[in-house]
Amino acid sequence: MRYLKKQGRSYIKMSDLKKIVLDYGKDGLEVPLDQDWDVDIIKPIHQEPIEEPIKALQSAIRNPINSQSLEKVVQNKGEINRVCIVVSDATRPVPSHLILDALVKELNEYGIKDEKINILIANGLHRKTRNEEKERIMGKKLLRRLNVIDHVATDNSLFLDLGKTSDNDPILINKFYINSDLKIITGYVEPHFFFGFSGGRKSIVPGISGEETILTNHSAKNIHSQYARFGVYEENPMHKLAMEIVHEVGVDFMVNVCINEAHKITKITAGDYIKAHENLVEYQKNKVFEKIDSPYDIVICGNGGYPLDLNLYQAVKSMAIGEMAVKKGGTIISVNELSDGIGVGQDNFKDLIFSGMNPEEIYEKILNKEIRVPDVWEIMVLARVLMKAEVYVVSELEEKDLGNIGLRYASNVRNAIQNSLEKDGKDAKILILPNGPQILPKLRG
Repeated sequence: MRYLKKQGRSYIKMSDLKKIVLDYGKDGLEVPLDQDWDVDIIKPIHQEPIEEPIKALQSAIRNPINSQSLEKVVQNKGEINRVCIVVSDATRPVPSHLILDALVKELNEYGIKDEKINILIANGLHRKTRNEEKERIMGKKLLRRLNVIDHVATDNSLFLDLGKTSDNDPILINKFYINSDLKIITGYVEPHFFFGFSGGRKSIVPGISGEETILTNHSAKNIHSQYARFGVYEENPMHKLAMEIVHEVGVDFMVNVCINEAHKITKITAGDYIKAHENLVEYQKNKVFEKIDSPYDIVICGNGGYPLDLNLYQAVKSMAIGEMAVKKGGTIISVNELSDGIGVGQDNFKDLIFSGMNPEEIYEKILNKEIRVPDVWEIMVLARVLMKAEVYVVSELEEKDLGNIGLRYASNVRNAIQNSLEKDGKDAKILILPNGPQILPKLRG
């Protein structure tokens, strides 16, 4: 058994390592290890959290990248009657309450009172936010003080039509944001399984876009692109189209962060939504990707724990992580709590995983536009992964909840490994990625 440290790619014999804890829900999941298994474990180098994050956030806001300070931006605006701050939805682990605390402190110092500050939750096509989730996103005090708006992508009354992109895609954006005097976006940056990287422009597309704009950006053609993958940025078609829309819509100021495996802030940028975001993208490229020499027979991975592993819909991201390292015909063991089930409001996804079609059929029907439903990208990525490898799901879900297109049930990780070893052989190479997208495997060459 080897334990891989990312820095310098050193190998340490760990003959006494008898268990590993995977990020899973809020508390993690302990997995016993058999010394006969041929296991590699890749963990991210621990990144120390910033000790006083609110002070550090305020410092970044006052010393932005490629932008005037927020105070100068406010002064240049003249009279400001409405501020809109866009925050990530409840499925993201970003500590938005800290970002908001710093931003509101700054805005108050500039003379902007609470009643002028509004928080817009960038739900994309996800469900509306529950009350306890609003409290987690904003913190108790700010939730009492500020007006909070849930973005609903299917409510056409909420959008302004700003024309078309160069690809003739509609630009439908939340009118509350458009009609605000000061527009601020927030979020966190990490590799994204088809958008390249999260953060920046994703606050707008899909965050506060109308359904039609999201569907055309996340089209089957774009998802099928070889550039719609983890860590692919400039060539990514969805990134390019989103940037075109954000340029049209406008952003006055941005605050983005990076977080470690404990979801604590490790790096902050503020200012220009392009340059500040690119700064964190480069940071992530250097920190997150670990080169591997050859594919593995079995890859064990999750989404990084709560709230990223709330539902099966979101868990597809972890399967896409496994896809990066598994051999053709190998096995991916997806380990996610899934306390929210398949996913509230993900009826189209549920219908397709219970459709009885095989993954190849689903994928081709989506590409040929025979299947055209919201959130089609998630089932498309799932089908692509299932065409490459067997996928076991270890979660709180029952076997009957996993549909009938190929997802396999296992009651625990050891059982999934034993089943996989029967297929792949007792000498099968196993890779364990305990911390979700905090570290991503990448084949050399």
